[in-house]
Amino acid sequence: MAYIIPIVVFVFVLLLLSRKRTKKQAKPFPGHWHEILLKRVLFYRKLTKEQQLVFQKRTMLFLNEIYIEAVGFELEELDTILVAASAVIPVFGFKEWHYNNLSTVLIYPDYFDKNLSFDADVKDRKIAGLVGTGRFKNQMILSRKALHHGFTNATDKGNTAIHEFIHLLDNTDGVTDGIPERLLEHQYIAPWLALMHKEMEAIHNDASDIRSYGGTSQIEFFAVASEYFFERPDLFKRKHPELYEMLSRCFTPSGTRKL
Repeated sequence: MAYIIPIVVFVFVLLLLSRKRTKKQAKPFPGHWHEILLKRVLFYRKLTKEQQLVFQKRTMLFLNEIYIEAVGFELEELDTILVAASAVIPVFGFKEWHYNNLSTVLIYPDYFDKNLSFDADVKDRKIAGLVGTGRFKNQMILSRKALHHGFTNATDKGNTAIHEFIHLLDNTDGVTDGIPERLLEHQYIAPWLALMHKEMEAIHNDASDIRSYGGTSQIEFFAVASEYFFERPDLFKRKHPELYEMLSRCFTPSGTRKL
């Protein structure tokens, strides 16, 4: 979900955001993570052994460049692995990718409200993830519960963390608008817009199996459709062949482009 983070937030968060982004010393891929990825991440399990080695390398590159912090609980190894996997999956088709529009991922223990409160007695805790703007630019907040759910439910076509990373990809051209101009060759932009609005109309008419939130805006349609594309690729291809082909052009350019 694309939200603007309110001004009043935890001092802890403010301290994090004031920290300059610096590269940490790269660490080798922990061998036991392979089994965790095989068990938890279907995308990784479907890769060849050679591709899995590439995925491992990209995972450590992401963790070398991006801070992951827990708020209100102690960060566990699996939290780190799932965030990194969520970041690598959408850009795995590219030869190289750096999230230059991200510095920190904050993980909250549960869903939160518009004031970033996750206390159990707070009503309207419905937000599972967001990317910040303004003074909170380059920050992402994820609900830990939603993060884990995205890799547990194999049939719901959704993944909150991937959704938020798609918003970051959308923003690489300087604006978050649902038009992936840096990912899609220019001649496909108009066909993408036509397909998108046709399917958004189908969503509004209850004639699509794409999650209804995708009908709220171009921004959310791109993210929701992309979740479906990565979570249930075979079903998406069967149900939405034209959209599948278009998103394949976005995310699987034969591994030749460096963005």
